[in-house]
Amino acid sequence: MAFDYKKEYKEFYLPKNKPQIVTVPPMNFIAVRGTGDPNAEDGEYKQAIGLLYGIAFTIKMSKRGSHQIEGYFDYVVPPLEGLWWQPETKGIDYSRKEDFEWISMIRLPEFVTEKEFEWAAAEASSKKGIDYSKAEFFTYDEGLCVQCMHIGPYDDEPATVDAMDTLARTQGFVPDMGGSRRHHEIYLSDARRCRPQNLKTVIRHPLKPAPV
Repeated sequence: MAFDYKKEYKEFYLPKNKPQIVTVPPMNFIAVRGTGDPNAEDGEYKQAIGLLYGIAFTIKMSKRGSHQIEGYFDYVVPPLEGLWWQPETKGIDYSRKEDFEWISMIRLPEFVTEKEFEWAAAEASSKKGIDYSKAEFFTYDEGLCVQCMHIGPYDDEPATVDAMDTLARTQGFVPDMGGSRRHHEIYLSDARRCRPQNLKTVIRHPLKPAPV
């Protein structure tokens, strides 16, 4: 049976719909950076998704080709994730989606080294005739965070974020946005096929101890 990261690491992918504190270990990703409204037709974000999945499935299906990756095991491609921020803005302002900066990403299995990632990007480019140079091997060490399962439209996320902030402060922590630490979303539903009220999204925010 294929290894499923969502099932094997439920604490990171399937939290309850009430906030909790969690420490997230370093993980490697396929990542594409960009700017702008993710809903824009033919925008950077939608193009980035195609690049991510092109490489992700090249790696997954490598077992059928001549290039055998050392340590390969069969697995379910992990869900799409995203880091989001807006310059000179504290938190996220959902009314200004055109100002978003983001890193869209898909987790890589542990057997994928940077060298194997480079092979997969070149292989995908050769087979599909698409430039994959925007995709990168990205390590993210998230550390201490508060997270929650948000159920419903993306624009309703502020209420969930408020609940996360409240829990964090009662536990002696405050949000630690900035630098490489960002608003983090993990998409467990396909927005193209799921009603907005049923969307499931893990929201995660980095924390630091509250000042004494």
